[in-house]
Amino acid sequence: MSFPLFVTLFVFLLIFVLRMPIALGMLASAACYLLVKGADLSLVVNQVMNTYYTNYVIIAVPLFIFTANVMNSGKVTDMIFRFAGGLTGRMRGALGQVNVIASLIFSGMTGSAIADAAGLGKIEIQAMKDDGYDPEFSCAITAASATIGPIFPPSIPLVIYAMLSSTSVGALFMGGMVPAVMLALFLMIYVALVAKKRNYPRGEKIVWKVFLLFTLKALPALLTPIILLVGIYTGVMTPTEAGAIAGLYALLVSVFAYRAMGWKELFEVVKTTIKDVGATSIMIGAATIISYIVAREQLATNIGNWILGFTSSKWTFMLLVNIVILILGMFMDTSTIQLVFVPIMIPVAQKLGLDMIHFGLVVTFNMMVGLSTPPFGMLLFITSGISGTPLKGVMKEIIWPLVVMLIVLVIITYIPEVTLFLPRAAGLI
Repeated sequence: MSFPLFVTLFVFLLIFVLRMPIALGMLASAACYLLVKGADLSLVVNQVMNTYYTNYVIIAVPLFIFTANVMNSGKVTDMIFRFAGGLTGRMRGALGQVNVIASLIFSGMTGSAIADAAGLGKIEIQAMKDDGYDPEFSCAITAASATIGPIFPPSIPLVIYAMLSSTSVGALFMGGMVPAVMLALFLMIYVALVAKKRNYPRGEKIVWKVFLLFTLKALPALLTPIILLVGIYTGVMTPTEAGAIAGLYALLVSVFAYRAMGWKELFEVVKTTIKDVGATSIMIGAATIISYIVAREQLATNIGNWILGFTSSKWTFMLLVNIVILILGMFMDTSTIQLVFVPIMIPVAQKLGLDMIHFGLVVTFNMMVGLSTPPFGMLLFITSGISGTPLKGVMKEIIWPLVVMLIVLVIITYIPEVTLFLPRAAGLI
């Protein structure tokens, strides 16, 4: 390890230990590297600008963030919750099942676990608590089901992975469908078992006329993922253009279909979106400089050679990657893992002959598990905060949902066809 690289890692770890913003830590450590190396600091500006000006795919990120914020600001979440409630009927633990189904539907509109947990989750947790469910269980299943969001299309993390790996966004989106539905089914089985053991209440009997009314009211929102996916896979629009159409459609639905958004609400949505996009942009910009350092120091090549010297099995490599991401996910933000660690592993995965669609979905799924993993899982803090439930209880209750997620992770890791079947059938790979 060269001295400039040692300084870079030392500064980054120091800032991480001090709990300072990771993006600023990445920028500071990169600046230290360039100063110690005696390089021109204008390289920072050049590297960041090249990334933003030459990558069309990345424009989809702020557009999907805007769509998520619009969907969360109006009556959309309430409509989805009622529609999902009509699907479960009189089964025991119905509201727990509604929680999972609603998250699967909502994921087709936003692609964000945070948006799901903070918006739809607030309605779900309150309804479950009012119906006699344990608050800790309500928070845990909300956090677990929110992880479906970034796996089912559209997905912000998958768009970023596509940027990092030069992979087809459409193929990644289609590859995420089966794992997302599989996770939803496994979580529903878990909810059914817990509901029977704890004798959670049954759902209300829904009259067909009432359910039809719920469906008609929810229909404008439910059309969002259909418009997105049909537009992308028929070739009518690119994923970036689909993000723009989704944002416009969400705005029209909130304003005209549900009359839930005025100028004041729109201003708040735009303000929140600017904050979210700003934070994401800083992270991506900082990561491009780190990527430049990694390339200049041949860090990816050296790590790749070390791993290939240790094992030539792609399945052992996948096991190592999964373990490392799971450990990192306990302590670090998923954005940092994706933007710093994953780009180093991509060349190794390519050398071992792994399919980049499969690899991307595995690492993305793994990172989403980290959002619900103690001690620093972001979704645990969000669900605990919006419900007033002690964090300790939520962390205890999340253990079994985590086991369910890990089972799905093992399946998609070692049975690649789970992620590749649909893209191959559609001729995308």
